[in-house]
Order: sequence, then structure tokens, then C-alpha cells
Amino acid sequence: MDSFERVIVTKNLTKHYRRPLSSRVVRALDDLSLTVERGSAFGLLGPNGAGKTTFVKLLLSATRPTAGSAQIFGRDCRDPRSREQVGYLPENHRFAPYQTGRQMLDFYAALSGMGHRDRKRRAAELLETVGLNEWGDQKIGKYSKGMLQRLGLAQSIMHRPKLLILDEPSDGVDPVGRRQIRDILQRLRNEGTTIFLNSHLLAEVEMFCDQVAIIRRGELAASGQISALTTGSGYRLAVNALSAALADRLKQTAIDSYTKDDRVHFHFSDLESVNHAVDLLRRENVFIEEIQRMRSTLEDVFIRTVEAGEDA
Repeated sequence: MDSFERVIVTKNLTKHYRRPLSSRVVRALDDLSLTVERGSAFGLLGPNGAGKTTFVKLLLSATRPTAGSAQIFGRDCRDPRSREQVGYLPENHRFAPYQTGRQMLDFYAALSGMGHRDRKRRAAELLETVGLNEWGDQKIGKYSKGMLQRLGLAQSIMHRPKLLILDEPSDGVDPVGRRQIRDILQRLRNEGTTIFLNSHLLAEVEMFCDQVAIIRRGELAASGQISALTTGSGYRLAVNALSAALADRLKQTAIDSYTKDDRVHFHFSDLESVNHAVDLLRRENVFIEEIQRMRSTLEDVFIRTVEAGEDA
């Protein structure tokens, strides 16, 4: 299984639902084609109702596609063998409150076929990894939301999966806990685990993932490397003191300009324009405070992509 470079491959994946007692068809997912490479950290983004949960359900064969196909490790997702190397943490997971954390981990690991000794050793290891070592023998009903998320993460990796599918893993977790989860995921990735992440915390996705796909109304709206999607257009140049006459000359080649915190900022479309502005400023002995390649955040890209669909 490890020889497959493409861990997840979907082609024209489609899921339509027919409303009960109605002829209306709900297009939950339409013609979605995605590829997730082995060892990558892939983020699936979209507003509520965009089709993210439906996509994950199709991957895990919790529902059947209307059309198209989905494969994990080269096997059709409807084949139970495709999920043997998959770990999954759903958004709204429920664990028996009368079990201890250690008992719960042992139970789920047994379902995946792990032996008793390996389960016991692995549970102790992961409870320490997620910071719940002192709570391992406490009943889950006493756990906070953040503790439940960390326990859920431990459950999803008990059997050492090669693909980890996570739905809102940082939900309800404080900043320290989110950092711990991110560090754990990074270690797993360094060991070769492919991470497929579904989250509304765009800053977390931007820090951890290298590729994303944004779906809107069941369709693929944007996808690619985060570094490519967030690369802005042009350059920003900032100076402190500037005469009105010199500012007017710069504005002739700048896209726009504004003043903030006693600095005058100019936005130029290309490197040639920036160099021309630098030459002009140096001739006038003006001190240049900053030159920066403009870059959008993942949140900027997400909002632009979603709003473009609303205007269509």
C-alpha cells in the first residue's frame, strides 16, 4: 500500500439527494475531482453546507456516490480494505462516558485488530503524547471539550494509520492545546502519515497544510498549494518622510497609496516599478522603511472565493 504516491483520488465525484415526498434534488457534491499526494497535509475548506462532510462520508463509504469514483491507496472506497490504513476523527464524536480514556482507546484499537499487548503499550504512549497521562484512568464523562478532542486524536492514531482524516480537530481546544495538536500532527507527517484536514480555523490550516481545496455549493472552486494561492500581486514600499512633490511623482506609477502610522505606503504592480521608485527615492536621500512582496492570507483567499460564488 505504501507504494501509492496518490493516497486519495476522486474523479467526477457526485452525490445528489432527493428530498422526501418531493421531486427536488439537493446537489450535495457535483463533479468533484481531487488528488491528495502521499505525505502531504491537505486542507478541505468551504462554508457550512458546501459539501465537505458529504465528501468525507463518500471517502469512508458512509454513503454511496451518485456518480464518479473515489479511491484510497488505489482501492475503491467501497472496498473495506481501503480503510484498513485510515484513521478518522469526526467533528461530533461521542465516547461512552462510563469508560476511562484508557479503556476507550483499548476498545477502539481492538476493533482495528490490534493485539492486547500492543494496545496496552500504545494507549500508554498516546495518553502521554496528547497530555492526558494523568487522566487516563478517569471516566470520560469528567473530560472537558478540549480533553475530549485530544483523546479523540489519540483514538484516531492508535493503529498507526497511513492516512489520517480529521474533521475540526482543534474545535474547543485552547491555543496551547492547538499548538500541541499541531506538533503531534507534524511529527506524524514527518513519519510519513498523510493528513487530510477539514477545519474552519483557517489560520491553523494555513500554518500546517501545504495544499488546500475550497468547495462551494458542492463544486470545486479553488485548489492548489497555499503558497501559490496566497501570493498577492505587486509590492508594497513604505517611507517615513516624503515631500508632497515626490509623493505625487511616485503616485504616477503606483497602483495606490495610503498613510498609516506616520508612514506613506505605495503599492506597485511589478518589480520594475519598485526599482524605479527606489532609484528615485535614493536620489532624493529618502530613507526607505520597508519593501515587501504583497501576500494574501488564506482567509482572504477563502472569502474572495466564497463571495465570488454568491455574486454569480
